Amino acid sequence: MTAAPEQVDVLGVAREQVLEQGVGLTEEQVLEVLRLPDERIPELLELAHAVRMRWCGPEVEVEGIVSLKTGGCPEDCHFCSQSGQFPSPVRSAWLDVPGLVRAARQTAETGASEFCIVAAVRGPDKRLLSQVRDGIKAIREDGNDIQIACSLGMLTQEQVDELVDMGVHRYNHNLETARSHFPNVVTTHSWEERWDTLTMIRTAGMEVCCGGIIGMGETLEQRAEFAVQLAELEPDEVPLNFLIPNPGTPYENYPVVEGPEALRTVGAFRLALPRTILRFAGGRELTFGDLGAKQGMLGGVNAIIVGNYLTNLGRPAQQDLDMLTELSMPIKELSKTL
Repeated sequence: MTAAPEQVDVLGVAREQVLEQGVGLTEEQVLEVLRLPDERIPELLELAHAVRMRWCGPEVEVEGIVSLKTGGCPEDCHFCSQSGQFPSPVRSAWLDVPGLVRAARQTAETGASEFCIVAAVRGPDKRLLSQVRDGIKAIREDGNDIQIACSLGMLTQEQVDELVDMGVHRYNHNLETARSHFPNVVTTHSWEERWDTLTMIRTAGMEVCCGGIIGMGETLEQRAEFAVQLAELEPDEVPLNFLIPNPGTPYENYPVVEGPEALRTVGAFRLALPRTILRFAGGRELTFGDLGAKQGMLGGVNAIIVGNYLTNLGRPAQQDLDMLTELSMPIKELSKTL
């Protein structure tokens, strides 16, 4: 009788493959990590933290975001309270240039090295791009040398070139979820359209920021699929959001992702993306609380959004800065990123 083959432990494999060689896990391996029992979460987080320290270093990148245009978006992203197709309480509004300057100044005062200008649109029109250009010019004239990123939806090549000319160094455009799950989340545009924008951004020389939202009804298999699709893109940064079931959206009654499941996801994504900036973004307060946030920062996360999000309140920025001090994690200095 032939003995059954000995089962290989995925974390043991990851120590050699990811920690020692810097090679991210495959889709099948990520799925194994996502299926680990709760009692192995501390071991997973310890390994993910070691991978982060080996391949990214100890610094944490701090970012603030501001909404230039809020609400009234024509797309039907089912998670988003800014869609004009759903009866959410968010209404269309614009932020003027002086407001942008104030927001950038306040962000810089927290010690952040990154300021992201966001607009709820399918893609930018001439008016929006003109306001972004005016805003960046005014921020620089205010003496603020913080790095500026943008998130303005899908782009044409001409628009990509304009943003490069403005000095935008990083562009955020989330794939949101696995390619196989995307049609269940958005129907007004395709996953491929988003991928095309990201490819143009990369080719133009801007840094690519691309992540998504966990907890939108995807399977564990689709989370593993998403992690390796992001790895294929090779983004400079991956913002990891956890669903906030916003009122008026199709997902308003979806359950909040529980802490252990979220921590497994953080660890798995770090092991799939050993060299990428992995950023805590929306929903972490709801999913983790204070203790879980610390566990995540010690489990592979090396960037954080401080302050409020686009339509949801975050924690006061000082609380996060105090947490980083408590964890002895240095904030990435602006002078080293320019």
